[in-house]
Amino acid sequence: MGDGPPTYDPEPGTLPPADPDELTDLVADTVLDGARYGSYTLRAGSVRGDSARYRGEVRRDSLLTARFGSGDGALVLVAMATGARATPGAHLAAAEACHWIGRAVGRSHGRLSEDIRTARRGDLKSGLHRLTDRSLGKLRAGASERGLEPEEYAATSLRCLLLPADPECRTRVFFGVGGGGLFRLRNGEWQDIEPKVADTAGEPVLSFGSAASETPEGDRLTMDLGITTLPSPYDEPQGPPREPFRFRASVARPGDTLLLCSGGLAEPLRGEAALAGVLKERWAETEPPGLADFLADIQLRVKGYADDRTAAAVWEA
Repeated sequence: MGDGPPTYDPEPGTLPPADPDELTDLVADTVLDGARYGSYTLRAGSVRGDSARYRGEVRRDSLLTARFGSGDGALVLVAMATGARATPGAHLAAAEACHWIGRAVGRSHGRLSEDIRTARRGDLKSGLHRLTDRSLGKLRAGASERGLEPEEYAATSLRCLLLPADPECRTRVFFGVGGGGLFRLRNGEWQDIEPKVADTAGEPVLSFGSAASETPEGDRLTMDLGITTLPSPYDEPQGPPREPFRFRASVARPGDTLLLCSGGLAEPLRGEAALAGVLKERWAETEPPGLADFLADIQLRVKGYADDRTAAAVWEA
C-alpha cells in the first residue's frame, strides 16, 4: 500500500549475529499467540520490521502474553515493549521490561481482578501506575549494573492490556508509557482511543471514548492522564525525562474489536487510510481470524513504514 512498493523485501534475509555464549539472548523473527476466555478472543503477534530484516538486526519489540490465576478469577496480561533505537541491548531491555511488569501484575493479580470487577478505577489506576514505575525503575537499575546510562538500556514504550477471564466482566484496561496506538473497531468504523497526554497535569479527564460518563449502573468512567506520583524506590535520582503514564479502562460492547499496537503498526494505521480500510474489512467478520490470518493482517506492508510491528487484538462476542 502507499504511493509505491516498499523499499525492502517482504521476507527475512540476513539473520542477526549470534554469540555462542549468549544464545538465550536470541530473538525470533516472529512470535504469535492467542487465547479465548469468557466473551472475547485474543490474538497477539510481534514481527521484525522490513528494515531490521534487511540489515540483519534483531527485533527490538518484545511481546508477553500471560494468564494469572484460574477460572473466572483469572487475569490475562498482554505486555509489549520497544527497545531504544540504535542501542546494542535494545531487545534485551524490551524483554526485561515485559518480564518486570509481568511479575508485578502476576503477584498482584488477585487485587487487580477485584478492582476491575468492582470498578474501583481510582485504585486501579494508581496501583498500575505504581507497578509501572517500579518495573521501569528496575530496568534503570539494570542499566546502572551494566555500567550504562539509563537511555542506553531502556524501553521507549511499555504498553499493556488487562483482560479478565470472567464472562460477566467486559471491562478492558489499558496502561503504560510511550508511543504506540490504541484503536477500537465499533459499528464498522475505527476509533483512535489512545489516551491523550495533556500539556500540563490537572484534574482527571472524564471519558472512556464514548458519550456516556458513567455506566447504566452509575459507575463513573474515569481516565486520568499526566498525573505525577511519588518516585519509586527503584528510581535513579538523575535520568532522562520520563514518559507520562497512560491509562484507559473501557467497557466493551458485543461486536467490538480492540487493538493495542506498537508504533510500528500505529504509525501506518494513522498515516495510510488504505491500511485501516483493509483491516476494517477483514476484521468485520463475525468470527475472529485464526493465528495465521492475524499474522498476515498485521504484516500488510505500507511504503515508508519498516519498523517492527507488535499488536494484540481482542474480539468481543
